[in-house]
Amino acid sequence: MAINIISIDEFRRLTASGKLLNLIDVRTPAEYAQVHAVGARSVPLDELDPTAVAVECGKSGDAIYVICQSGGRAAKACERFQEAGVARVYSIEGGTAAWERAGLPVERNGRNTISLERQVRMSAGLLVLIGAILAWTVHPGFIAIDIFVGAGLVYAGVTDHCGMGLLLAKMPWNRSGQCAAKSSMTTR
Repeated sequence: MAINIISIDEFRRLTASGKLLNLIDVRTPAEYAQVHAVGARSVPLDELDPTAVAVECGKSGDAIYVICQSGGRAAKACERFQEAGVARVYSIEGGTAAWERAGLPVERNGRNTISLERQVRMSAGLLVLIGAILAWTVHPGFIAIDIFVGAGLVYAGVTDHCGMGLLLAKMPWNRSGQCAAKSSMTTR
């Protein structure tokens, strides 16, 4: 199933027309609270009900635009929308990072939140370090921790499905700032 991708420049041209656009941000609530595209509605990927969102946003058959941090979670959300029968759904190329680089308007809350991707890298690195230290100082069998983490990273790279990311997204610090702005995007 091919994902429809829209570039930042194409999206900017659509917003210049003044038309109301359905923009869904599928990052964690904490990431959304830190910085998000103006007018984006927070619907975390792990809570996404494509049919409900499509009914709410697509009453007139308008397209749904999905954004995340860099594009991976938006692509997954688009797949889920397509599986639910929503054809007019687009992933915004490059995500919020590209949105900011392009100078498009964002809202910030001033709080510094660590992105989910960085949390995964930090957690994996910490687990490997702990496994290596324990294998060296306590028992060689602790090397299994490193093997498990390494296998998980390979699996995540091959399948683009990260179990550690899904687990971390459910942690309390990623749930703070739960915000579901019910507005759609329009710029003048």
